[in-house]
Amino acid sequence: MAFHVYLLRCVDHSYYVGHTDNLESRIAQHQTGELPGYTATRRPVMLLKSEFFATREEALAAERQLKGWGRAKKEAWVKGDFGLLKQLAKKNFAKRA
Repeated sequence: MAFHVYLLRCVDHSYYVGHTDNLESRIAQHQTGELPGYTATRRPVMLLKSEFFATREEALAAERQLKGWGRAKKEAWVKGDFGLLKQLAKKNFAKRA
């Protein structure tokens, strides 16, 4: 079974990160407001990016990591700009040191 981590942009331009084993169905649930919570009042939503994982544990770990990222890192991930991602990670690490 495949698992996906996904990033949505809501109508208010905020981001939502989640994971699922049925991406098409989950996006439809977000679109209709079937899922209570964050996206229910921020529709319509748009899928910006998703990534495939072999296990739910891997997908959940990736979801947690993405939820910890700021907007700039999420946008770099969407663009596939791994150089910028690396740069932003160094900046965040320097702030903690």
